[in-house]
Amino acid sequence: MTGRIRNRQFASKIVSAEEAAEMIEPGENVGMSGFTGAGYPKEVPGALAKRVATSHEQGRPMKVGLWTGASTAPELDGALAEVEGIDLRLPYQSDPVSRAKINAGRLDYTDIHLSHVAQRVWQGIYGELDVAVVEVSGITPDGRLIPSSSVGNNKTWLEQADRVILEVNSWQSEHLDGMHDIYYGTALPPHRKPIPITHPADRIGVPHLECPADKVIAVVETESPDRNAAFTPPDRTSEQIAGHVLDFLELEVRSGRLPRELLPLQSGVGNVANAVLDGLGSGPFDGLTAYTEVIQDGMLQLIESGKLQMASATAFSLSPTAVDRFNRDTAAYRDKIVLRPQEISNHPEVVRRLGCLAMNGIVEADIYGNINSTHLMGSRIQNGIGGSGDFARNAYVSIFVTPSQAKNGDVSAIVPMVSHVDHTEHDVDVVVTEQGLADLRGLSPKKRAESIIDRCAHPDFRPLLHDYFQRAQHSSFGLHTPHLLDESLSWHHRYVQRGSMRP
Repeated sequence: MTGRIRNRQFASKIVSAEEAAEMIEPGENVGMSGFTGAGYPKEVPGALAKRVATSHEQGRPMKVGLWTGASTAPELDGALAEVEGIDLRLPYQSDPVSRAKINAGRLDYTDIHLSHVAQRVWQGIYGELDVAVVEVSGITPDGRLIPSSSVGNNKTWLEQADRVILEVNSWQSEHLDGMHDIYYGTALPPHRKPIPITHPADRIGVPHLECPADKVIAVVETESPDRNAAFTPPDRTSEQIAGHVLDFLELEVRSGRLPRELLPLQSGVGNVANAVLDGLGSGPFDGLTAYTEVIQDGMLQLIESGKLQMASATAFSLSPTAVDRFNRDTAAYRDKIVLRPQEISNHPEVVRRLGCLAMNGIVEADIYGNINSTHLMGSRIQNGIGGSGDFARNAYVSIFVTPSQAKNGDVSAIVPMVSHVDHTEHDVDVVVTEQGLADLRGLSPKKRAESIIDRCAHPDFRPLLHDYFQRAQHSSFGLHTPHLLDESLSWHHRYVQRGSMRP
């Protein structure tokens, strides 16, 4: 037995990454751990990519289905995509190599609400799960698996896979043990029961993952860090957006619609989200909680300041500096953070019960409040919908944020009609840019259009939007949601043709 593998049966299965990769057959579906660059297997994917490349060189094509929790890292997504080793990718990705292959039509990709993945795998929608490759931070003497820095879909992979390969990563803090809450009470209809969470701090499961030793075919020892990207310091635009959101929250408290400690926070990944969290650190709100997907730098700082009492998530998404701080003081965070399977962290029933305040970024919004959060110019995938839909439709208040323009002013984030719809107007309460905030609750479509154009659009594009909207009200087929169908996507067409939405 070794330091992190304290069970003889598991220790007897230690092999190299190359030997483990040989146990994965062409055409198999492989469920791998990983969520936003945290807790993904570090060695087996690279070894598998080398095997795929060699197989191709020998004239024997080899691909696997690749299922994860969310995005991973270049050592996994990028390595396998580079050698044309992926058949179908799901449910979310952010790797530039994968993205290029998907948009070139050389890699199939299905974009799924993150809360739906486990259910669909249990239903067999994507076929059999042949192999699970899961990173853990240790194995207990009685054979339980200590999760690492993300949980994601690992519970489902371990349950559903015919065979399991474990990577035991000693880089992960040993003090992660006890931070996780793995719930084994989910079921398919008609056997489903309520998820018994009424507060982000509620623990309803067990601290470890379960997997029969006879299902494990290989154990690989690693000592490799998660892939964590540094966040860009908040710029003027991010700070302005954050300021509008914080002003809105204060107004909601004064109006009596929110308590002084707010409601559980959900925040997508990115600089704007971290700017909002940074603003909360210096704001008037105390006793905060979070029920979200990922713990970012801003939430870690809120915990350290005492502003955030408890954060529930499925993974970390920290900068290298924050990771060092967390790994140094993991034990101090253990009672303030709980990591759950993503089917629970993103569960619509729980999100609605808790009344989460959802804040997510977008690609574009149209004048009626429809949101595109995944596609550029309607056809080129950027990353995926992730968990934003899980939260947006079920949140107490659903807020979407974006700079008002992009590409040095050639692209407006506020357009007549979005080129792809991820969140309909019915799931969108508030739209925010650095220009201002549009509260769309209770407004008819035409009133929403006026608010979004006047408050959110960049001044360079505002007159064009007003002109479109006014003409649509005179020439549209119907006047409930006026559109000029031969013109509504002309802004995107101009950009594709000329590189700018400007006339």
